[in-house]
Amino acid sequence: MRALSDPAATDMASSPGPSGDLAVECRGLRFHFGAHVAVDGLDLLVARGEIFGLLGPNGAGKTTTIRVINTLLPAREGTVRVLGYDVRREAMAVRRRLGYVPQQLSVEAALTGRENVSWFARLFDVPRGERAARVEEALELMGLADAADRLVGTYSGGMIRRLELAQALVNRPQLLVLDEPTVGLDPVARDSVWRRVDQLRQASEATVLLTTHYMEEAEALCDRVALMHLGQVRALGSPAALKAELGPDATLEDVFRHHTGGTLEASGSNGLREVRSTRRTANRLG
Repeated sequence: MRALSDPAATDMASSPGPSGDLAVECRGLRFHFGAHVAVDGLDLLVARGEIFGLLGPNGAGKTTTIRVINTLLPAREGTVRVLGYDVRREAMAVRRRLGYVPQQLSVEAALTGRENVSWFARLFDVPRGERAARVEEALELMGLADAADRLVGTYSGGMIRRLELAQALVNRPQLLVLDEPTVGLDPVARDSVWRRVDQLRQASEATVLLTTHYMEEAEALCDRVALMHLGQVRALGSPAALKAELGPDATLEDVFRHHTGGTLEASGSNGLREVRSTRRTANRLG
């Protein structure tokens, strides 16, 4: 994993290349809830194989953008293509190629880790003859093989998040979408999740699109980030390049404040009940 303070991290151009090189392509995306405009003419290009971060304060439009990309919300205005497929006309083709970890809790505490991942394998229509091997592969990749047959209600917060990643990986997605992947986790658990995501990218050609409020998370994981505010992208580039624009001693939090005037919030928890409570609050805030 790239060191947090590495100033020599490779910068990527704002436009990653022709459309065949794109995992996500949003052009002129606009979405509103009644009179409230959540996403306002968004242009966003994510290259295949990169880890791309969406940053911004609550209400910036990050989760709405993610849900349109995931086909959970309709793309009524503008164009959105995922891995070359139009989300409006080819939604099922998009869904078959996605893995998604939402803000809301997506595990069942009364089932074992293996049973949770097996359930997702069935939901994603993984062929019956391949399910057991795929489930084991996903659990192993997330470091949960030894705990696979324990009830999830006994898992720590970090283990729960890694289990959700295993669920999202069981269909071997080409695009993995993570909405606040470490919300509510303590620093040790967050670091564990970061390392698993980085290992995933190294072990496959999957693209990772994530939202986060943790600036150190964005620096550790992301090749490029887009900083959103009031439904628009206000800054785009590698963490190192964005910091350099403000000066030699600037931090990514300085970049955040410069473009939004906002504040950063973090929270910590250790188990299933605390994770559920924290995510409910995060979801209400947007």
